[in-house]
Amino acid sequence: MGDEEVMTDIARKELRSYKQLPQIWYQIAPKFRDEPRPRSGLLRVRQFMMKDSYSFDIDAAGLDVSYKKHYEAYCRIFDRCGLKYMVVEADSGAMGGKESHEFMVRTPAGEDQIVSCDGCDYAANMEKATSNLEAWGDLAPEGDGKPLPVHTPGQKTIEDVAKFLGVSPKNKIKTLAYMAEEKDRAGKTSKLRPIVVLMRGDHQLNEAKLNATAGTLPRPMEEGEIKALFKSPAGYLGPLGIEWARDSKKDSDKPVLLVDKALEGRANLIAGANKEDYHLKNLTPGKDFHPTAYADLRSVTAGEACPNCGKPLRIDTAVEVGHIFKLGYRYSESMGLRVLDKNGKEVMPIMGCYGIGIERILTAAVEQGNDNDGFWLPTTIAPFEIVVAPVNVKDEAVRNAAEDIAKRLVAAGFDVVLDDRDERPGVKFKDADLVGIPFRVTVGKKVTEGTVEVVLRETREVRDVTISAIVEHFQGVLRRAG
Repeated sequence: MGDEEVMTDIARKELRSYKQLPQIWYQIAPKFRDEPRPRSGLLRVRQFMMKDSYSFDIDAAGLDVSYKKHYEAYCRIFDRCGLKYMVVEADSGAMGGKESHEFMVRTPAGEDQIVSCDGCDYAANMEKATSNLEAWGDLAPEGDGKPLPVHTPGQKTIEDVAKFLGVSPKNKIKTLAYMAEEKDRAGKTSKLRPIVVLMRGDHQLNEAKLNATAGTLPRPMEEGEIKALFKSPAGYLGPLGIEWARDSKKDSDKPVLLVDKALEGRANLIAGANKEDYHLKNLTPGKDFHPTAYADLRSVTAGEACPNCGKPLRIDTAVEVGHIFKLGYRYSESMGLRVLDKNGKEVMPIMGCYGIGIERILTAAVEQGNDNDGFWLPTTIAPFEIVVAPVNVKDEAVRNAAEDIAKRLVAAGFDVVLDDRDERPGVKFKDADLVGIPFRVTVGKKVTEGTVEVVLRETREVRDVTISAIVEHFQGVLRRAG
């Protein structure tokens, strides 16, 4: 049983009336990911700590309020943690929700990809990202304009056929064939149903978008299944000669044809003829074949136009540190969670789910701030804000000055560690680098002049600061009153 079921079960026992709503429950607990082995270093380990919360509201308007509260609270948390993060629109289809956002930190070590625009605030993960495509001219019709078979001996791939016919892959149709399990009310597989996807020749299918559109996780067709539906070997598949479902629910005995929106409105395209060594010209969606539905099924690529402002999109790898989504009625309905409304009628509360990967905050901070010598952390999550490092503890003047500086900074409210070990300066500096302390006060020979060096770890910038003004210096740097 997952945490969603546990929380819903508790709510089922505790909640009776609309007067008890809204409610937000949270927990901080270890979780276990059942995977064969850890991957992505510390970003994806088997056991990890999560802050989860769940909201229960009487209606969708109430859920909007709870969702906004979490959105704003998470932004404040990540701001205070010093993360350079983005909030991206995400897919929540697997959880049955209608709205979802992820909090992402760009890093080459990330396991996710995010699409964003530097010209505006558009951001989405690959499962939700869209773009505006550059217009591409259609081919002129050949012959009488009807589907025209052309001999393409041995030409199977999109690139090979396009080169053979002297056209762009943008004028071709890519046909992808899948089988999806359809289940009965008891949740058992009742039958397998063909789902065929048509893409523009140069585009790549986004499987998450397909899963969300189809409402299931289809698998690629096997060779025998392809021949049974298309009466043709792979490499020459196309949409003609098959009676497609016009309504996927009403025509449940027919295969589904999903056509990517990039093909909507196009004309005189080229696709397989469902005959070995042949393709068809002059194919126009909606005229020569009728899709079950048009849907956004393609993966966005870098450089395509932003759907909001038109500027080029960028794609980065990133790590997810937080995720919020609207569960809707999925668990309320399946587990029988009910409360009485103000009219005494039983209604289902609507739910939201919200999570932060606690350890990922630290890992993401390390990933966004590091160099060959180690890393630096934002002051709010560093083990110490400042390390005071006397270069020679055997020198009484140096040692006394370091102890005095540390005491004054602590008294002013700073989180300080005094490295008074009898070690070489290089050892102390290296150790500070390895634990991510953002500021170092180097106490050396300049104490005779009443001066020390303050090093900003992130940039290695060194400033001479008088000992008498050390507290005021850090109050200014860290924007803190004494």
